[in-house]
Amino acid sequence: MYKIKINERFVEFPDAPKLMEVRAKFKPDADLVIHNGFPTPDNLLLADGDSVVLIRKGEKPPKDELEALITARHTPGVTEKVKSARVGIAGLGGLGSSVAIALARVGVGELVLADFDVVEPSNLNRQQYFVDQIGKPKVEAMDENLRRINPYVRNVLHRVVLDAKNIPEIFGGVDVLVEAFDTAEMKAVLTNAMAGSCPGVPVVVSSGVAGHGPSNTITTSKFSNNYYVVGDRVTEAAAGVGLMAPRVGVAAHHQANCVLRLLLGECGSESN
Repeated sequence: MYKIKINERFVEFPDAPKLMEVRAKFKPDADLVIHNGFPTPDNLLLADGDSVVLIRKGEKPPKDELEALITARHTPGVTEKVKSARVGIAGLGGLGSSVAIALARVGVGELVLADFDVVEPSNLNRQQYFVDQIGKPKVEAMDENLRRINPYVRNVLHRVVLDAKNIPEIFGGVDVLVEAFDTAEMKAVLTNAMAGSCPGVPVVVSSGVAGHGPSNTITTSKFSNNYYVVGDRVTEAAAGVGLMAPRVGVAAHHQANCVLRLLLGECGSESN
């Protein structure tokens, strides 16, 4: 018996099949045939354990198949644990937009996205939007971009100015909340609102992500029981010190990784 992985699912054959026989049986209209990671037009004799991916250009695969293909390179067990998670992201600028994309690729079940702003040309130096989205509300643009990655993602959109009253209403049911604001004032409003109304929800905040200093000065530290701080805690945006894609991206992925570790129950008291 030969086991061949076809679009990330094992299928058993009594005899070693040929590659194009597999294509003819499972997806005869496939435009691209990938054998063990390499595209090939050859009718190879397959070996036990070989991997075949059959792709039709422009096709939207069924939900289960797409999930299997997207998460095929994940650490085993991760996807199953995060599928039921609900993560909030407050602010969809340079940090929040990058965090949203990272968590969607990981397979987080639901993202609660909140921002009042629209995409501006100046955002394109570091935020995950495109020229044809200029003028579009960020929540709508981000929903659009996430659905281009995975059309089956679940996003809850709030185009709203966040304040002490609506923050608990919007994010009260999340498993983890990401703070991705630009101003110290809004950071304080969010952390105080969550501490007062939702003290059990972990919050991943940012402090000091501007400029182009060394990447290794960006760290993740546990600040208190449910608060994790990402950044160098010093380098804020100011005259002569801008917000730039590389360092903002490093910080955003620190935040996303901290969220993932919290969802997996792996985030302790140590810095990471």
